[in-house]
Amino acid sequence: MKPLHFYLSILISVLLLSCVSTKKFNTMQQQAQARYDSLNAKLQNDLKACRDANADLSAQKSALQKSFDDLNSKLPLIKENNTQLLKQLQDLSVISSSQAESIKKSLENIGAKDVYIQDLQTALARRDSLNLALVMNLKGVIGNLDDQDINIKIEKGVIYIDVSDKLLFNTGSYVVRDKAKEVLGKVALVLKNQPDIEFMVEGHTDSVPYFQGVLLDNWDLSVKRATSVVRILQNQYNIPPERMTAAGRGEYVTVASNETPEGRAANRRTRIVILPQLDQFFKLLERK
Repeated sequence: MKPLHFYLSILISVLLLSCVSTKKFNTMQQQAQARYDSLNAKLQNDLKACRDANADLSAQKSALQKSFDDLNSKLPLIKENNTQLLKQLQDLSVISSSQAESIKKSLENIGAKDVYIQDLQTALARRDSLNLALVMNLKGVIGNLDDQDINIKIEKGVIYIDVSDKLLFNTGSYVVRDKAKEVLGKVALVLKNQPDIEFMVEGHTDSVPYFQGVLLDNWDLSVKRATSVVRILQNQYNIPPERMTAAGRGEYVTVASNETPEGRAANRRTRIVILPQLDQFFKLLERK
């Protein structure tokens, strides 16, 4: 018969192996749950952003369609009134035949102008759709960054990307922080995929006087910060320099009052402005 301590040692070994396996399983289970929760949160945020953008696009489409329908409904009546007026003038011998023909051609041009207006409306609708898609892409790649640090919006057909001063720079510095470079890299990824887009990088400050070293004032500081961002987009993320403009706005274009700390913090920002492609509209305006 084997000694009792031999069997006890076997039993203890089995129990230890069982404990280790259970602990490892629990750890793996917790890691899997954490990955699932993170992915689920991202998908929920993406879904909300898609729904919000779709709602905005639907509202704009409805408004454009209503305007188009209103114009179409009025066009037959206008043409009929013009035709009747022309006939009355001819019957009364108020105008000559050549004058009547000239007026007729002018009235026919109204139809061409209607087509021209429709082309403009189509171009505007296409611009708005492209802007919404670009904003969605930007919000998608940037993720859940605090809105106080970065804000992406569309105003009057122009896309603005505002990045807070505290994210980009240390106080009084124009050297871009490492964390901010990651954010700029995500923005650059979207902009590189739109080779026809040009944009301007604007530096903004609050109204507190500043001068240090070669910097004479806030205007100098805002320019240096803009050029620092432009150089990173060019040198690290390979965006062609001819697509970018660096500008300093100093303390003169505010988004809040400089009378409070919160307002001054909001004014200290770097803004990326997606420039509208005006050449497309100039081509439409040149049409005869």
